[in-house]
Amino acid sequence: MTRTDRYVAPDLRHGRGAQSRDCGRFERLRQIDESDGWDFPEEAPALRTQVSEERPRSLINYVSSPDLSFDRTINPYRGCEHGCIYCFARPSHAWLGLSPGLDFETKLIARPDAAEVLDRELRAHRYRVAPIAVGTNTDPYQPVERDRRIMRDCLAVLQAFQHPVMIATKGTLIERDIDILSGLAAQNLVRVGITITTLDAGLNRRMEPRVPSPKRRLATIRRLTEAGIPVRVMLSPIVPGLTDAEIEPILTAARDAGATAATWAMLRLPLEVAPLWEAWMDEHYPDRKSRVMSKLREMHGGKVYDAQFFKRVRGEGAYAALIAQRFTKARKRLALDGDLPALDCTAFQPPARAGDQLSLF
Repeated sequence: MTRTDRYVAPDLRHGRGAQSRDCGRFERLRQIDESDGWDFPEEAPALRTQVSEERPRSLINYVSSPDLSFDRTINPYRGCEHGCIYCFARPSHAWLGLSPGLDFETKLIARPDAAEVLDRELRAHRYRVAPIAVGTNTDPYQPVERDRRIMRDCLAVLQAFQHPVMIATKGTLIERDIDILSGLAAQNLVRVGITITTLDAGLNRRMEPRVPSPKRRLATIRRLTEAGIPVRVMLSPIVPGLTDAEIEPILTAARDAGATAATWAMLRLPLEVAPLWEAWMDEHYPDRKSRVMSKLREMHGGKVYDAQFFKRVRGEGAYAALIAQRFTKARKRLALDGDLPALDCTAFQPPARAGDQLSLF
């Protein structure tokens, strides 16, 4: 296995997905970890999560990708402590001058004013309501949310405005917010997607090191649905040669837990994610690496990844068609082939603020 200039030994990165702190693609200079030349040994410190703060001028991010079901998102955090090695959002840390590898998992950025900024943006005269997606880049219910509560504050704003929201998460911390979510669900203003990649607890711990276990996430689906909150299970990503055999068992377990819909996506390796993934495979599954990578190239015209719309999420070719066929058949057999109801955009109403002049009509 080839090690990079900023490789971190396993005992110093316990519970992390990536192996290195290599700089992103925008940096002019490359950082290298070198011995200082002294003869006595010096222990390197173990990696710890660091959280800095950002005061955003705007929060709602508008997107125009034709293969997405939403046109706007919000992100309470940058970076994600869950540490999923395959995360396609890792390259976004390169824009901050940080490593898409271990920095993405350990150097987080919280946005404590997010709810206040969201309130201001929703009150703008030019604003036109449509569902806001949360969790499309980094998980709003990652461990740091337990203390920061930024996602909960944003949910409270959305509830006050009667604004529709779609949430995607692997975090069981979402159960804390059932009080808000159940109220939104009663007005058809929320739907939740819970991601389950594998039912194998060992593989889960290696591939998604700080994500709750599959069993625990299934329990979250059950708790949410029992509270009247609509939930779909998201098989994302399906990894060829590693998790593709679990399509049917995952769908069955999710259906039994109460999920009423299901979606899937294939493994995506954009930019810096590809070398991080290959290094992870070398460390944990060297015997399966050639099969995984060959299947990915088969689905992307000989490349590890193709960013074209409508091809980037599921690939193309015989293997991609086979996965799609298996998923479609299993989803239909388990009655997961419907879609969650469209969210209500007609109830939106900015709440009155202290000092606002009341209307005469």
